[in-house]
Amino acid sequence: MSRPTPPAYKTRNWPSYNEALKRRGSLTIWFDPTMVWEAAPTGKRGRQPDYSDAAIQTCLTMKGEGRPENSPVDCFQP
Repeated sequence: MSRPTPPAYKTRNWPSYNEALKRRGSLTIWFDPTMVWEAAPTGKRGRQPDYSDAAIQTCLTMKGEGRPENSPVDCFQP
């Protein structure tokens, strides 16, 4: 049994595509270089956490789920 071939998307009009990307705008995010992304060992048995609470909160905030109002308009969605 063979897998179906995924469709190949090819950009045929690069100038138009590049203009569309420019119209979408851009977003620059600066991270604090002192922020700790890896979680500290807990000293307890079992699997240790991979990421710190600050890293998880940062990702959830960027996704739009870390704010109290949780408005879908504020989310950074592609």
